Amino acid sequence: MSLQMKKATKILAVSVLIILIIYYLVTLFASSIVDKSHNKVRQKAPYTVSDKAIKIYNNLGFVADMHCDALLWKRDLLKDNDFGQVDIPKMLRANIALQAFTIVTKSPKGQNFDKNTGGSDNITSLYLAQGRPTNSLAKRAIYQCEDLFDFAKKSNGKFRVITSSLEFESYISDKKNNKNITAGFLGVEGAHALDGKVENVQLLFDNGVRMMAATHFFDNKLGGSAHGVIGSGLTDFGKQVIMKMVDLDMIIDVAHCSPKMIDDIVKLTKRPLVSSHTGVKGTCDNVRNLSDKHIKNIANSGGLIGIAMFKQAVCGIDAAATANAIKYTVDLVGVDFVALGSDFDGSVTTPFDITGLPLIVEELIKLGYTEDEIQKIMGTNVKRFLLKNLP
Repeated sequence: MSLQMKKATKILAVSVLIILIIYYLVTLFASSIVDKSHNKVRQKAPYTVSDKAIKIYNNLGFVADMHCDALLWKRDLLKDNDFGQVDIPKMLRANIALQAFTIVTKSPKGQNFDKNTGGSDNITSLYLAQGRPTNSLAKRAIYQCEDLFDFAKKSNGKFRVITSSLEFESYISDKKNNKNITAGFLGVEGAHALDGKVENVQLLFDNGVRMMAATHFFDNKLGGSAHGVIGSGLTDFGKQVIMKMVDLDMIIDVAHCSPKMIDDIVKLTKRPLVSSHTGVKGTCDNVRNLSDKHIKNIANSGGLIGIAMFKQAVCGIDAAATANAIKYTVDLVGVDFVALGSDFDGSVTTPFDITGLPLIVEELIKLGYTEDEIQKIMGTNVKRFLLKNLP
């Protein structure tokens, strides 16, 4: 080898090493920087509420939330982080019994409420920065599933992942005797995570997923998103996916679905439906939120409406706005079909982190709800629903 070739080879090796070092540093720091900029709270803990609200909150038998995207950010959920909205120490401090951890695998660039296509993807660059796999949406979902189970293994028994009604029953029994434990279950936000293969419903189920929404912010092979372009109902493939979910006793989430798709899902199956994180048109009229008709459809199915906690969903920036959406829904269909569906860590600014849920209780008291009604809204509706509908 000539001297010139040796020199070129050395320069190439050094260049590759520098690139690898830079990439390693990016994977260490970039994700948390993006996380901090995307998941903010308007008010930092600690939160101040009345003695009455604290007493009722502390007496709640089961506090649950139906939607959180914390797994997207590769955040160490075993740490009490000074950023983001959910982690396991905060869940324990707030006596959270159950949190749905929902998996995002793709979101369009320039994401907005009104019109998006699936031609671009913000998550690819985020995953590259995190050192995660990017070549398959199903693999992205499985990676997040594995992360949650890994947190459970390393939690010294303080955190569990629930995958069946028997596991849930056992956990509920243990939770009564030990407040220093908490749990989560896995959902998927948008069935584009199937990579267009109905058999991947089984794959996600086998990796712990127990709830899945047909769409997210763009139309996909199953049909139209509320934020997409076509506004269509279920395709034939979409019908196959829904029926496979029914066969597996997976929870069908209609959050982000177009109105026509919700109509088609209601017609296709008698299985109870949920909208894991939503507002309602009655208090905040936009394409994202549920109409009175669809609220009634979900309630009539025996399902749940999870009320979100961010401005675009409830047209307000405080706990009162969420409480008002809860009231509207309760007035329409009754208290047994309403739950919390925060959308914590979903690239939204919320009034508080998960330790601020007593602020919701405070507002529900102001609206005249009884302690029994507050118990249902804050979590026992979720407990009842999952006991009946988990496999």
